Amino acid sequence: MQAPYLCSERRVEPAWIDYNGHMNMAYYNLVFDQALDVVFDELGIGAAYVRDGGGSCFTVEIHVTYVQELKLDDPLRITFQLLDWDEKRLHFFGEMYHAEEGYLAATSEQLSLHVDMASRKAGPMPARAYPGIASLMKQHRRLATPEQVGHVMQIPAARSKREG
Repeated sequence: MQAPYLCSERRVEPAWIDYNGHMNMAYYNLVFDQALDVVFDELGIGAAYVRDGGGSCFTVEIHVTYVQELKLDDPLRITFQLLDWDEKRLHFFGEMYHAEEGYLAATSEQLSLHVDMASRKAGPMPARAYPGIASLMKQHRRLATPEQVGHVMQIPAARSKREG
């Protein structure tokens, strides 16, 4: 697996365009989610794993930042970096780029939780997934932590009208 993990490219679809003439915010989540499914498949905890009835990874928290707009038919390149993990959780950071112009369009920080599908409760991932996840973490540990990780949503105090 690469560092960061590069998902297959795709293009902004007509259904994703809103009345502002750019990609609607909901579809950024869709694209990041579908791209992360590729990573999960590679780690052996994706669609086939879910079909076999073992478990699944549920998103418990996500923070998307919109950096620069995307328009109809723009090519997209999505990367993911594993920031941390334990037996039940995976902490990823995704970046969405315009694949031709190279600019960063959006980021997605996500915490996933492994769920036992029989009990519908959090539980450990299968042990067979650990070597792949550990290998990915070893590769991604070398990468710099993106500045947006842990970003807090707020209006800077100097601009806030809250106090008056």
